[in-house]
Amino acid sequence: MNPEELKQQLATASGEINQVIQQDLALVTNPRLAAILEHALLAGGKRIRPLLTLLAAQMVQSAAAAEPPPAATVATPEALQQLAISFEYLHTASLLHDDVIDHASLRRGWETVNTRWDSGSAILAGDFLHARALLLAGRAGGIDCLELIGTATQAMVDSEFIQQEAAANQDWREETYFAVLNGKTAALIAAACEAGAAAAGGTPARRRALRTYGGNLGLAFQIIDDLLDYLGEPGTTGKAVGNDLQEGKMTMPLLLARQRATADQQAELAAVLAAPPEQRPAHFTSVRELLEQTGALAACRQRAEELIAAGEQALAVFPANPQRSLLNALGQYVLQRDK
Repeated sequence: MNPEELKQQLATASGEINQVIQQDLALVTNPRLAAILEHALLAGGKRIRPLLTLLAAQMVQSAAAAEPPPAATVATPEALQQLAISFEYLHTASLLHDDVIDHASLRRGWETVNTRWDSGSAILAGDFLHARALLLAGRAGGIDCLELIGTATQAMVDSEFIQQEAAANQDWREETYFAVLNGKTAALIAAACEAGAAAAGGTPARRRALRTYGGNLGLAFQIIDDLLDYLGEPGTTGKAVGNDLQEGKMTMPLLLARQRATADQQAELAAVLAAPPEQRPAHFTSVRELLEQTGALAACRQRAEELIAAGEQALAVFPANPQRSLLNALGQYVLQRDK
């Protein structure tokens, strides 16, 4: 499947998921809350998490169809759609809260809720989406899916504290980096995949396979995101390069550079990171050259490629089918994306 075909399929699936979201939001009677939710949920986004839930369920159902008797009672198509959007709700809730914490003014080129309305409204809207996500997940997928989405939420909060503590303590260990990534990005994507499998009556082995795929996809996505902060084109990515460096974020390129750098290079990098945030952008070019000289940028891409390959290998427990092909194509898209 070529990238254009994948983008077309993603766009079609995104439109269908948006319709489900709009139908569900019709229950909101408060005009202010309704306006905020529409702004937060329908202002862009590829709907990758709900799409993964639906694809995982379809893969399990397709594989189980050739294995009488059925492994378990499966959720209806309508219930699977409700389960799928619960992961978009939880993701959006986390973004609403993040924007308040970061005092962000833009999200995907749109005013954030805390800017257009206020921080209190943003927090309350996030709380509503979180509660709604739990309700839909429990109703559609039972205790298994409720536990998955609850555990993912806990991991997301835990990772924020780990990140804050790492920044305060200048903790540049790779294990800390992955602890943050697992909680902030990978946990929810892994749960979205496993929940789809669970609701479709998947066996433990198939649930583990889809969880591994989802977790690896999330990790690889963030590693590529780290790379784009040094290699991306602002006109394509829609954001300036060097944001992570200016903020002093612990990212994979910097971690690997520190491991591979000479003593002089380590001192140079330490001096840049110790400088006030407003002075760091002036050193962006020299830091990027250091990342290239140490091989950190190439090593980052290799790490992402290894994660995607391991995720694809995990899916080998399923027979070849269109859903598996789409998941594999999605992994390659993550590696090749430029924004």
